[in-house]
Amino acid sequence: MRIVSLLPSATELVCALGFQQNLVGRSHECDWPLGLNDLPILTQPKMNPMAQAAKIDADVRRLVEQGVSVYRLDAIKLAELAPDVIVTQSQCELCAVSLDEVETALHDWMGSHNTPPKLVSLEPMILDDVMTDIRNLSKALSSEARGEALVREMRSGFANLAEAVSAQARKSVFFMEWTAPLMGAGNWMPEIISYGGGDVVLGESGHHSPTVMWEDIHAADPDVIIVGPCGFDIGRARDELSTLTNGASWQSLRAVQDGEVYIVNGNHFYNRPGPRLLESAQIIGEILNPTCVPKIYNPERWQKW
Repeated sequence: MRIVSLLPSATELVCALGFQQNLVGRSHECDWPLGLNDLPILTQPKMNPMAQAAKIDADVRRLVEQGVSVYRLDAIKLAELAPDVIVTQSQCELCAVSLDEVETALHDWMGSHNTPPKLVSLEPMILDDVMTDIRNLSKALSSEARGEALVREMRSGFANLAEAVSAQARKSVFFMEWTAPLMGAGNWMPEIISYGGGDVVLGESGHHSPTVMWEDIHAADPDVIIVGPCGFDIGRARDELSTLTNGASWQSLRAVQDGEVYIVNGNHFYNRPGPRLLESAQIIGEILNPTCVPKIYNPERWQKW
Protein backbone atom coordinates (compact mmCIF):
# COMPACT_ATOMS: atom_id res chain seq x y z
CA MET A 1 0.00 0.00 0.00
CA ARG A 2 1.32 3.44 -0.99
CA ILE A 3 0.22 6.38 1.20
CA VAL A 4 0.52 10.13 0.71
CA SER A 5 -0.17 12.42 3.67
CA LEU A 6 -0.73 16.11 3.06
CA LEU A 7 -0.79 17.36 6.66
CA PRO A 8 1.35 16.70 9.75
CA SER A 9 -1.38 15.30 12.02
CA ALA A 10 -2.35 12.77 9.36
CA THR A 11 1.26 11.69 9.00
CA GLU A 12 1.49 11.16 12.74
CA LEU A 13 -1.70 9.10 12.65
CA VAL A 14 -0.48 6.99 9.73
CA CYS A 15 2.71 6.24 11.64
CA ALA A 16 0.90 5.57 14.93
CA LEU A 17 -1.20 3.00 13.09
CA GLY A 18 1.99 1.24 11.95
CA PHE A 19 2.22 2.40 8.33
CA GLN A 20 5.26 4.68 8.32
CA GLN A 21 7.04 2.38 5.86
CA ASN A 22 4.12 2.80 3.45
CA LEU A 23 4.42 6.58 3.19
CA VAL A 24 5.63 7.68 -0.24
CA GLY A 25 4.94 11.44 -0.04
CA ARG A 26 4.28 14.17 2.51
CA SER A 27 3.58 17.85 3.05
CA HIS A 28 6.33 20.40 3.65
CA GLU A 29 5.36 20.50 7.35
CA CYS A 30 5.40 16.76 8.07
CA ASP A 31 8.37 16.44 10.42
CA TRP A 32 7.29 13.84 12.99
CA PRO A 33 8.07 11.09 13.73
CA LEU A 34 11.73 11.06 12.74
CA GLY A 35 12.70 9.40 9.50
CA LEU A 36 10.50 11.34 7.07
CA ASN A 37 13.10 13.66 5.58
CA ASP A 38 13.74 11.58 2.48
CA LEU A 39 10.08 11.45 1.45
CA PRO A 40 9.08 13.62 -1.54
CA ILE A 41 7.47 16.92 -0.53
CA LEU A 42 4.22 17.68 -2.35
CA THR A 43 3.14 21.04 -0.90
CA GLN A 44 4.63 24.50 -0.44
CA PRO A 45 3.21 27.65 1.18
CA LYS A 46 2.58 30.76 -0.89
CA MET A 47 3.67 32.98 2.01
CA ASN A 48 6.78 32.94 4.19
CA PRO A 49 5.95 30.67 7.17
CA MET A 50 9.04 31.92 9.01
CA ALA A 51 7.87 35.55 9.04
CA GLN A 52 6.48 37.23 12.12
CA ALA A 53 2.90 36.45 13.05
CA ALA A 54 1.53 39.80 11.84
CA LYS A 55 3.14 39.35 8.41
CA ILE A 56 1.85 35.79 8.10
CA ASP A 57 -1.64 36.92 9.04
CA ALA A 58 -1.58 39.75 6.48
CA ASP A 59 -0.30 37.49 3.70
CA VAL A 60 -2.84 34.76 4.43
CA ARG A 61 -5.72 37.25 4.51
CA ARG A 62 -4.59 38.67 1.17
CA LEU A 63 -4.52 35.23 -0.44
CA VAL A 64 -7.93 34.30 0.98
CA GLU A 65 -9.43 37.60 -0.19
CA GLN A 66 -8.10 36.84 -3.68
CA GLY A 67 -9.87 33.50 -3.57
CA VAL A 68 -6.70 31.48 -4.02
CA SER A 69 -5.21 28.68 -1.97
CA VAL A 70 -2.62 29.37 0.72
CA TYR A 71 -0.60 26.34 -0.49
CA ARG A 72 0.71 24.89 -3.74
CA LEU A 73 0.12 21.22 -4.46
CA ASP A 74 2.50 19.45 -6.84
CA ALA A 75 -0.14 17.54 -8.79
CA ILE A 76 2.38 16.13 -11.29
CA LYS A 77 4.55 14.62 -8.58
CA LEU A 78 1.46 13.34 -6.79
CA ALA A 79 0.39 11.47 -9.92
CA GLU A 80 3.90 10.08 -10.40
CA LEU A 81 3.85 8.64 -6.88
CA ALA A 82 0.62 6.77 -7.70
CA PRO A 83 -0.61 6.44 -4.11
CA ASP A 84 -3.32 4.02 -3.08
CA VAL A 85 -4.43 6.32 -0.25
CA ILE A 86 -4.24 10.11 0.04
CA VAL A 87 -4.93 11.76 3.39
CA THR A 88 -5.89 15.44 3.44
CA GLN A 89 -8.20 17.70 5.46
CA SER A 90 -11.26 19.90 5.20
CA GLN A 91 -11.10 21.44 8.68
CA CYS A 92 -9.12 24.62 7.96
CA GLU A 93 -8.04 26.22 4.69
CA LEU A 94 -5.12 27.81 6.54
CA CYS A 95 -3.72 24.57 7.99
CA ALA A 96 -2.95 22.50 4.91
CA VAL A 97 -3.98 21.69 1.37
CA SER A 98 -7.76 21.35 1.29
CA LEU A 99 -9.92 18.48 0.11
CA ASP A 100 -11.17 20.54 -2.84
CA GLU A 101 -7.62 21.19 -4.03
CA VAL A 102 -6.75 17.51 -3.94
CA GLU A 103 -9.94 16.52 -5.73
CA THR A 104 -9.20 19.08 -8.44
CA ALA A 105 -5.62 17.87 -8.83
CA LEU A 106 -6.79 14.27 -9.14
CA HIS A 107 -9.58 14.91 -11.62
CA ASP A 108 -7.66 14.15 -14.82
CA TRP A 109 -5.52 11.45 -13.22
CA MET A 110 -8.49 9.58 -11.81
CA GLY A 111 -10.07 9.60 -15.24
CA SER A 112 -7.13 7.69 -16.69
CA HIS A 113 -6.89 5.02 -13.98
CA ASN A 114 -9.13 2.03 -13.39
CA THR A 115 -8.69 2.22 -9.63
CA PRO A 116 -8.48 5.76 -8.25
CA PRO A 117 -6.80 6.28 -4.87
CA LYS A 118 -8.84 6.34 -1.69
CA LEU A 119 -9.20 9.92 -0.50
CA VAL A 120 -9.46 10.28 3.28
CA SER A 121 -10.33 13.74 4.56
CA LEU A 122 -9.92 14.62 8.23
CA GLU A 123 -12.24 17.23 9.76
CA PRO A 124 -11.85 17.35 13.54
CA MET A 125 -13.46 20.08 15.63
CA ILE A 126 -13.58 18.29 19.00
CA LEU A 127 -11.80 15.31 20.52
CA ASP A 128 -14.55 12.90 19.54
CA ASP A 129 -13.97 13.95 15.93
CA VAL A 130 -10.29 13.08 16.29
CA MET A 131 -11.29 9.60 17.42
CA THR A 132 -13.64 9.33 14.44
CA ASP A 133 -10.83 10.37 12.11
CA ILE A 134 -8.60 7.67 13.59
CA ARG A 135 -11.29 5.06 12.93
CA ASN A 136 -11.94 6.32 9.39
CA LEU A 137 -8.25 6.35 8.51
CA SER A 138 -7.66 2.91 10.01
CA LYS A 139 -10.59 1.59 7.98
CA ALA A 140 -9.11 3.03 4.77
CA LEU A 141 -5.84 1.30 5.66
CA SER A 142 -7.65 -1.97 6.44
CA SER A 143 -6.38 -1.81 10.00
CA GLU A 144 -9.48 -1.25 12.12
CA ALA A 145 -8.09 -3.16 15.11
CA ARG A 146 -5.07 -0.85 15.32
CA GLY A 147 -7.37 2.14 15.11
CA GLU A 148 -9.52 0.93 17.96
CA ALA A 149 -6.44 0.20 20.04
CA LEU A 150 -5.12 3.74 19.49
CA VAL A 151 -8.50 5.24 20.41
CA ARG A 152 -8.59 3.18 23.61
CA GLU A 153 -5.04 4.19 24.49
CA MET A 154 -5.76 7.89 24.04
CA ARG A 155 -9.08 7.80 25.92
CA SER A 156 -7.45 5.89 28.78
CA GLY A 157 -4.63 8.44 28.95
CA PHE A 158 -7.05 11.36 29.09
CA ALA A 159 -9.11 9.63 31.80
CA ASN A 160 -6.00 8.90 33.88
CA LEU A 161 -4.87 12.52 33.61
CA ALA A 162 -8.29 13.83 34.63
CA GLU A 163 -8.27 11.52 37.64
CA ALA A 164 -4.77 12.64 38.65
CA VAL A 165 -5.79 16.33 38.84
CA SER A 166 -9.39 15.84 40.01
CA ALA A 167 -8.74 16.84 43.63
CA GLN A 168 -6.98 20.09 42.70
CA ALA A 169 -8.54 23.53 42.41
CA ARG A 170 -9.20 24.35 38.78
CA LYS A 171 -7.52 27.36 37.18
CA SER A 172 -8.79 29.69 34.49
CA VAL A 173 -6.53 29.67 31.45
CA PHE A 174 -6.12 31.97 28.49
CA PHE A 175 -4.37 30.00 25.77
CA MET A 176 -2.93 32.46 23.24
CA GLU A 177 -3.06 30.60 19.93
CA TRP A 178 -1.92 33.59 17.86
CA THR A 179 -0.32 36.92 18.69
CA ALA A 180 -1.18 39.29 15.81
CA PRO A 181 -4.13 39.47 16.00
CA LEU A 182 -4.58 38.04 19.46
CA MET A 183 -6.52 34.78 19.38
CA GLY A 184 -7.84 32.42 22.01
CA ALA A 185 -8.16 28.64 21.79
CA GLY A 186 -11.06 26.84 20.16
CA ASN A 187 -11.81 23.50 18.50
CA TRP A 188 -10.49 20.64 20.68
CA MET A 189 -8.28 22.90 22.81
CA PRO A 190 -10.74 23.64 25.65
CA GLU A 191 -11.11 19.89 26.17
CA ILE A 192 -7.34 19.37 26.17
CA ILE A 193 -6.88 22.08 28.78
CA SER A 194 -9.77 20.76 30.84
CA TYR A 195 -8.15 17.34 31.13
CA GLY A 196 -5.05 19.04 32.55
CA GLY A 197 -7.07 20.87 35.20
CA GLY A 198 -7.84 24.18 33.52
CA ASP A 199 -10.91 26.01 32.29
CA VAL A 200 -10.44 27.95 29.08
CA VAL A 201 -11.48 31.58 28.88
CA LEU A 202 -12.01 33.28 25.49
CA GLY A 203 -12.50 30.08 23.54
CA GLU A 204 -15.22 27.50 23.01
CA SER A 205 -15.01 23.80 22.24
CA GLY A 206 -16.11 22.93 18.73
CA HIS A 207 -15.70 26.47 17.41
CA HIS A 208 -12.75 28.01 15.61
CA SER A 209 -10.28 30.04 17.65
CA PRO A 210 -11.68 33.54 18.31
CA THR A 211 -9.96 36.86 17.76
CA VAL A 212 -9.83 38.77 21.05
CA MET A 213 -8.90 42.22 22.32
CA TRP A 214 -6.80 43.22 25.32
CA GLU A 215 -9.94 44.38 27.12
CA ASP A 216 -11.38 40.87 26.66
CA ILE A 217 -8.34 39.33 28.33
CA HIS A 218 -8.49 41.84 31.20
CA ALA A 219 -12.19 41.18 31.68
CA ALA A 220 -11.55 37.42 31.83
CA ASP A 221 -8.65 37.98 34.26
CA PRO A 222 -7.21 34.45 33.86
CA ASP A 223 -5.18 32.70 36.54
CA VAL A 224 -2.73 31.44 33.91
CA ILE A 225 -1.65 32.50 30.43
CA ILE A 226 -0.22 29.87 28.08
CA VAL A 227 1.32 31.04 24.82
CA GLY A 228 1.46 28.55 21.93
CA PRO A 229 1.06 30.17 18.50
CA CYS A 230 -0.01 27.65 15.87
CA GLY A 231 3.03 26.24 14.08
CA PHE A 232 5.61 28.01 16.29
CA ASP A 233 8.19 26.22 18.41
CA ILE A 234 9.32 27.53 21.82
CA GLY A 235 11.90 29.94 20.40
CA ARG A 236 9.59 31.53 17.87
CA ALA A 237 6.77 31.75 20.40
CA ARG A 238 9.07 33.51 22.86
CA ASP A 239 10.15 35.99 20.17
CA GLU A 240 6.53 36.71 19.28
CA LEU A 241 5.58 37.16 22.90
CA SER A 242 8.37 39.70 23.35
CA THR A 243 6.52 42.05 20.98
CA LEU A 244 3.60 42.19 23.42
CA THR A 245 5.22 42.40 26.83
CA ASN A 246 6.34 46.02 27.09
CA GLY A 247 2.94 47.68 27.22
CA ALA A 248 0.63 48.28 30.15
CA SER A 249 -1.95 45.93 28.62
CA TRP A 250 0.40 43.03 29.29
CA GLN A 251 2.09 44.17 32.47
CA SER A 252 -1.17 44.80 34.31
CA LEU A 253 -2.56 41.29 33.81
CA ARG A 254 -2.89 39.31 37.03
CA ALA A 255 -1.29 36.18 35.54
CA VAL A 256 1.73 38.24 34.48
CA GLN A 257 2.09 39.82 37.90
CA ASP A 258 1.78 36.42 39.57
CA GLY A 259 4.41 34.83 37.31
CA GLU A 260 1.88 32.44 35.78
CA VAL A 261 2.84 32.75 32.10
CA TYR A 262 4.12 29.76 30.15
CA ILE A 263 5.28 29.10 26.60
CA VAL A 264 4.50 25.81 24.87
CA ASN A 265 5.49 24.25 21.58
CA GLY A 266 2.55 25.07 19.32
CA ASN A 267 4.17 23.35 16.37
CA HIS A 268 4.43 19.79 17.63
CA PHE A 269 1.60 19.96 20.15
CA TYR A 270 -1.95 21.31 20.46
CA ASN A 271 -2.46 22.28 16.84
CA ARG A 272 -1.95 18.79 15.39
CA PRO A 273 -5.12 16.77 16.05
CA GLY A 274 -3.47 13.39 16.34
CA PRO A 275 -1.82 11.08 18.88
CA ARG A 276 0.17 13.84 20.58
CA LEU A 277 -2.96 15.62 21.79
CA LEU A 278 -2.65 13.34 24.81
CA GLU A 279 0.87 14.61 25.48
CA SER A 280 -0.44 18.14 24.93
CA ALA A 281 -2.94 17.62 27.73
CA GLN A 282 -0.27 16.11 29.95
CA ILE A 283 1.87 19.23 29.44
CA ILE A 284 -1.07 21.33 30.64
CA GLY A 285 -1.25 19.07 33.67
CA GLU A 286 2.47 19.57 34.36
CA ILE A 287 2.03 23.34 34.21
CA LEU A 288 -1.17 23.65 36.24
CA ASN A 289 -0.73 20.77 38.69
CA PRO A 290 2.96 19.97 39.09
CA THR A 291 2.39 18.07 42.35
CA CYS A 292 0.06 15.63 40.59
CA VAL A 293 1.56 15.28 37.13
CA PRO A 294 5.28 14.44 37.00
CA LYS A 295 7.25 16.90 34.91
CA ILE A 296 9.18 15.60 31.92
CA TYR A 297 12.29 17.74 31.76
CA ASN A 298 12.33 18.73 28.13
CA PRO A 299 12.55 22.49 27.38
CA GLU A 300 11.31 21.87 23.84
CA ARG A 301 7.87 20.98 25.26
CA TRP A 302 7.26 23.99 27.51
CA GLN A 303 9.04 26.70 29.44
CA LYS A 304 8.12 29.34 31.97
CA TRP A 305 8.18 32.89 30.63
